[in-house]
Amino acid sequence: MAQLVKLLDYVSRYENDLSRYPTQYIRLKNSQWKRMKTQWEHGVDLSEWQHIPDEAEEPAEEGKWYSPLFRLFGNRKGRSEEAEPIETANDEQDDVGVLDFNPNIIYNPKTEQQLRKLYLDQLFHFQLKWASSTMMEKSNLDASFMRDTLLRSFTQQLPDSYLLFYYPILKVKKAPVELDIVLVTPIECLCITVLEGEDAAAFIGNGDRFWTKKFGDKESRVLNPFIGLSRMEKILLGIFAANDIDFPIKKLVISRNGYIDYPGLPFDTDIVDRKTYGAWFDSLRKSTVPMKFNQFKAAQSILDLGQTTAVSRLFEEQMEQGEPDNNE
Repeated sequence: MAQLVKLLDYVSRYENDLSRYPTQYIRLKNSQWKRMKTQWEHGVDLSEWQHIPDEAEEPAEEGKWYSPLFRLFGNRKGRSEEAEPIETANDEQDDVGVLDFNPNIIYNPKTEQQLRKLYLDQLFHFQLKWASSTMMEKSNLDASFMRDTLLRSFTQQLPDSYLLFYYPILKVKKAPVELDIVLVTPIECLCITVLEGEDAAAFIGNGDRFWTKKFGDKESRVLNPFIGLSRMEKILLGIFAANDIDFPIKKLVISRNGYIDYPGLPFDTDIVDRKTYGAWFDSLRKSTVPMKFNQFKAAQSILDLGQTTAVSRLFEEQMEQGEPDNNE
């Protein structure tokens, strides 16, 4: 499952420590699946399934860093580029308290396939929670993301080593700028703009500001997606250059259910439509490349400019309980 690092301008767990959470998430996902699958195989009724002890999350002690990836950031000399974690007792112990993943099993699955689907659906909700809250803050998650099939397919089907920024809002020269989809893989940064409408609609493009969308006898205009893609690329190139990061950027226009006709395709841009989407997505899914140091540097540089809108959990609890403000 690709890791949802940033969603719009929501507060994210990954903002706390990008070098720590990705490896913890992977361990949590694998260990909880193994535990659930073992219990299911032994006939345990999973409708009453509960997570290993639920403890309050505590911040890391000052000067104490659990993740080996942080040590990789702090001491690069002589290290491998691959960011392979070395599990320690502290890592495993820390996971229990910090990673609060409690699947809500509403029925007892009959097949392993049903079990896996149920688990991945719960894990998707957990990812949305991580991408919209921390221990101290919370953003107002739009319920439409629960039904977003593109977001769900990216997070549920792509490798754990992929870091996903889904329409992130960045602060560029003190002004908020909303990007489209940014997928940071171990080997490149994918800038993705989505063109979707009615099923089997056709998008006919050229170098003008607007493209034509045809569906049946109806025609309409849509903004040339290359405009937004070029803007995204320019912003990311600037971010990487400012942080001395050498990381390739690739631009894509995708449409899962439509057709795209653009005869003069730029050399640095790919088009993926209904005819080729399945093969393209499968090629991403089959990647076995582990997380890389440059990948983390690139993702961190983007995350550092992320705009965050959130409220204090303590303030929200006081408002719900009707407690007066201390300043009054």
